[in-house]
Amino acid sequence: MPTDPEQSPPATPFAPDASDADRGGLLERGPELAAAAHAVDELVAGATAGGPGRGGILVYRGEPGIGKTALLAEIHRTARDRCTVLTARGGETLTSVPFHLTRQLLQPALDGFGADEVRKLFGDHFDLLAPALGIAPPSSDAPADPQGVLLGLARLLDRLADRLRDRPPVLLVDDVHWSDAESLAWLDTFTRTRRDHRLPVLVVLAHRPFVREPQGPGAPATLAALADRAVLTLGLNALTSGATAELARDVLGGHADEPFCRELWTVTSGNPYETVELLAKARDRMLEPVAGSAGQLRDLGAGSRGGGLVARLEELGSGPTRLAWATAVLGTDSTPELLAALTGMSEKQVAEDTELLRAARIVTAPTNGRNGLALVPVPPLEFTHPLIATAVYGSVPAAMRTAMHGRAAWALTQAGSGPAAVSRHLLEVHPDDDQDVVSGLRAAAVEHLAVGAPDAARRCLERALIEPPGPDTYARVLYELGCSSLLTAPAATVGHLRSALDLPGLDDDLRIDATFRLTQALAHNNQLQEAARAAAVEHARTPPGTGRRRLQGAHFMYEGFQAAEADGPDRSRRLAELTAGFTGADNSERALITVRGFDAMMRGEPAAEVVRLCDLALVDGAPARGLSWTDQEWGFEIPSLTGIAYAFADRPDRAEALFTEAVRAFEISGWSGAHLAFARALLGLVHRRRGNLPLAQHHLEEGLRLADRVGDGLPVHWDTACLLVDTLVARGRTAEARTVADRYSFGPPWPGAIVLPDGPSVLGRLLLAEGRTEEAVSTLEGAAEALTVRGRHHIVWAPWPLDLARALAPTDPERGARIAREAHGHAERLGTHTALGEAFRCLALFADDPAESRRLLEQAVEHLAASPSRYEEARARLDLAHATGDATALAEAAALAATCGVDPLTSEV
Repeated sequence: MPTDPEQSPPATPFAPDASDADRGGLLERGPELAAAAHAVDELVAGATAGGPGRGGILVYRGEPGIGKTALLAEIHRTARDRCTVLTARGGETLTSVPFHLTRQLLQPALDGFGADEVRKLFGDHFDLLAPALGIAPPSSDAPADPQGVLLGLARLLDRLADRLRDRPPVLLVDDVHWSDAESLAWLDTFTRTRRDHRLPVLVVLAHRPFVREPQGPGAPATLAALADRAVLTLGLNALTSGATAELARDVLGGHADEPFCRELWTVTSGNPYETVELLAKARDRMLEPVAGSAGQLRDLGAGSRGGGLVARLEELGSGPTRLAWATAVLGTDSTPELLAALTGMSEKQVAEDTELLRAARIVTAPTNGRNGLALVPVPPLEFTHPLIATAVYGSVPAAMRTAMHGRAAWALTQAGSGPAAVSRHLLEVHPDDDQDVVSGLRAAAVEHLAVGAPDAARRCLERALIEPPGPDTYARVLYELGCSSLLTAPAATVGHLRSALDLPGLDDDLRIDATFRLTQALAHNNQLQEAARAAAVEHARTPPGTGRRRLQGAHFMYEGFQAAEADGPDRSRRLAELTAGFTGADNSERALITVRGFDAMMRGEPAAEVVRLCDLALVDGAPARGLSWTDQEWGFEIPSLTGIAYAFADRPDRAEALFTEAVRAFEISGWSGAHLAFARALLGLVHRRRGNLPLAQHHLEEGLRLADRVGDGLPVHWDTACLLVDTLVARGRTAEARTVADRYSFGPPWPGAIVLPDGPSVLGRLLLAEGRTEEAVSTLEGAAEALTVRGRHHIVWAPWPLDLARALAPTDPERGARIAREAHGHAERLGTHTALGEAFRCLALFADDPAESRRLLEQAVEHLAASPSRYEEARARLDLAHATGDATALAEAAALAATCGVDPLTSEV
């Protein structure tokens, strides 16, 4: 199934057949093996019962040579008759290869299915996920969303476990401390949200102890999180003197005496690997295992590790030494053909020197074989233990090592390997102003981005800068580096793109794109003023045309998104003048019309004009090609603004069509992070405006769940939490609303960007519901001050006038009435039934007599019944029923409130 030879998984990293090393590593491992046996039994029992998965994570920690590999091999032997055992091993020189462990684990499992079955396992995401697993070539059309790839691979493992229920999967991962970050992130994603950490698979991880506790994000921290989530974590101890003596007598004969065995234990410190190696050397030397020979053990042991091992290797001659070096450099690519290319030997010489290394217990013995009539390829050459691999790689002189990596890159390229496979060697070569290296690293970065590995892409591009690129490409590499980190590391993106813009080498189109992406990164980093300023500076020097309008769109959009600005009305006037003659002839006009429509909505301009502008920005009711939800040129903000403006112009039907398509587009494209979270929040907005409060709550809680997987304190957290607080207050669930507000720090200090809807207005509403009237009044007055100076008077987006008037009614009715009348004036200008109905309902509080109050409430009901806002209609009908004393009307109003999801105890408040 793999599309390229270098992407095929290596042979099983720990053979399931007993060896001396296994016997040494399994002595005194009763508790550890019992824990594994119990975990396998639980997994099989759960799969047989057909209920929830009863797998989990099992972690073994131990020093190098302590027997982790032997332990995993024994678990493999005991589980293989009842389970599908999938194995992988990390490599010290392979940590930069994204999804290396994931491929080792999943490729062999997928090989057991036909092509059609594999497609079904991937669902709608084959094109997104298959490149990450190396079973399809990556597409260079657009970068894959990293979160989407991780979630998709997690779902793939779920489906695979379901298909293998009769033989549930056991994942054995050795040397996971040398895992690539992407594979660890995948395992973390798969296990993080499981209730009680129960999985449909058993994941067994073996790794060395941490030298120090992991600090900050990265693979060590992820591994620590996985260990914290484990059902059981066991530390492996060294052999006791008794176990060492037992092993010595097993290997050398029962006559091995106590002084000899005690010295063996002292020399090896009970390390199983070193003990087995030392006993093998003693057996090869026909050393008599008696007290008189004990003194020779220390000299023999020195040749098992470090400098002694290197000296022993050199004694074999230059050929075996060069072959061992080449094996250390190539790692899992150590095929006879590539070893010959790297060493300059003939394949015959490679075979002869391989035998010498095997006899010296430095490498394993790859052999040809036949499977039926098919010839089985010779597996890659491997060292007998990671300690040997580390020692050999470290012994290669630095200059020779970098040269060998360069030659390995050339050999892999000649063998047909792609840029991504070659890049791990290019990362290690000495910088030498080699433009071929720069080109190779840039090509590798494209492939890494296409499989959802932006960190790997950044490493390649950062290394390319060190080469360095030529003057004509330096700025382009900086631009590519900025694009690779874009919204996943906005602060780094800002630095790279600014540097690129400061250098010559970007043509006009790239300068425009780099500036637009810079504004996106600044906005994502809560630097909206800088975003607007960057767009303004660049569009001032850009000739008229679509590129200039693209920058103008970014400038006006990010100025409008700011929570405060020096002269909002003037900006709105300039935007209206700029777009006055636009007809939506191209995407640059449509984007600016969208920004203008959103601004008009915020200002409370007539809703009919807002709808006209939104319609003009679309093509047949949908975003134009190039302005879609997943478009990279303009971003998802443009269609979002259109849908939001529709929702607050009493057209939630059109907003729902747009936002439903957003969810579908993001899911198909694998955008499962902040983009999908925001789309869910927007659907929540639609249902909040329609009065379907339970469905709104569902979408908003799902949006927060998705956002929480991405990080903390993101703009989507503020917007979604704001909408959820508003929805819960409407449902009468004030305590739940407070919990959400506290969990997401919803309140001052407010972010630099506006919140959807107006944050202080919603917080004031929550404070009123909690009975904290003085705090509510102060909060709502702050909202009034911030919005009025900007000319923003949409009383549904920012309902502060309605709530402030109600809060003032008992203590300052004159001021409250004045605010209510002003709100009614803004509602008349806006012209939506929702705004007018809410305004009349508020005015009724300040009517001179009951008859006037009833008349105003009747007008409120009339307007709200004609609106899409069922919740607001229910509140107005309740108010009118209370005013008239009509029991039937009261029951009908309460029933309508119940259909909106308002709790019964609060429906008549």
